Amino acid sequence: MRHRLGPYVAFAAFGVFWGTWGASLPALRDAAALTEAQLGGALLCVGVGALPAMLFTGRAVDRFGVRVTGVLLVMLAGAGMVIAWQGRDLASVALGMLLVGATSGASDVAANALAAREEARSTRRVITLAHGVFSASVVLGSLGAGALRASGADAVLVFGVAGAVIAAAGVSVLVSGDGPIGARVGVPGSTPRGDGGSRAWPLVAIGLVGALGFAAENAHQSWSAVFLEDELGASVGLAALAPATFAVFAAVTRFTVGASTLIPDAPLLVGGAIAAAGGTLLLASAASLPLALVGLALAATGTSVLFPTLLSRSMRDVPEGSRGRATSVISTTAYLGFVLGPAYVGALAGAVGLRGAMVGVAVIAAAFAIVAPAATRLVARAHRARVDDPARG
Repeated sequence: MRHRLGPYVAFAAFGVFWGTWGASLPALRDAAALTEAQLGGALLCVGVGALPAMLFTGRAVDRFGVRVTGVLLVMLAGAGMVIAWQGRDLASVALGMLLVGATSGASDVAANALAAREEARSTRRVITLAHGVFSASVVLGSLGAGALRASGADAVLVFGVAGAVIAAAGVSVLVSGDGPIGARVGVPGSTPRGDGGSRAWPLVAIGLVGALGFAAENAHQSWSAVFLEDELGASVGLAALAPATFAVFAAVTRFTVGASTLIPDAPLLVGGAIAAAGGTLLLASAASLPLALVGLALAATGTSVLFPTLLSRSMRDVPEGSRGRATSVISTTAYLGFVLGPAYVGALAGAVGLRGAMVGVAVIAAAFAIVAPAATRLVARAHRARVDDPARG
């Protein structure tokens, strides 16, 4: 496998895992005899495990090369099989979710660093395309896991099959991936210098903007089915159209945008955020299921390009030898929005109802449109300052 395919293989494996995970959560819950409240508490452990792992993975990528991504994907496959095999009570499930969080968070950062490195070598929007592969693979993983469960397979078998696919992808990335930057002669940025703190704060700012995009995206993924059931009286089967619609339109948009470099970054960021806000407002005011799905499709189209474009633009000015750490800072900070977005909707829904909460999600998307251009200019200025003053690194 040529190294240029590495990002797509990595994100395909990552998507298969999360598609399998979502479809298999009921089986994990039943195997451990957990209540809904206990499952919700255990799921928090995924975020607890992910954040520290994401923070430190960038250094490993810069030190050992993007082939680390392959090792982490194999570990992620193992984590899924461990929780399926050993998750028999609340304590074991919680520990398993810590492991899933750590390996998935680390895989996320490493895969994005791999995509950023390949994008720097090409003229394509590799990050956006790779995220499109992820979205499509989530759907395929979910359908595959659902088919296995429908045939009578338990969680152990489902994660075993998915784990074999993910591990095989990880091995291929490991074999084809690059080694450490310093091992390749003539590559600039192999020894990053300067004040790490002064380099990091613009990336933290980008991460905070990314958190707005992730918050809006995960709010829809987590609450759209609930919205259709509670506000429009949809059946369970029809409500399932909500996350499916979101995933399909997100994937199609990412593939479409990623295949072209004609659209500049700024219109993508601002236009995507405006589309997300408009779609969310349409959903919030929808009086029928078709209109709600149109709003959801528009919101998916908008949110799907926000973080990939933001990360792509930010990584463009980062030296190759520092790209892993930069990806780690941005992704870890942005992940806070992914974790807090659904909770934000829940808190607002308790105060003003679910329709009002969706208006709150539209406000988040509008805020992204306002601050994203300024944040990307901030990173570009910081990079120019380092170029003008090499002593700063």
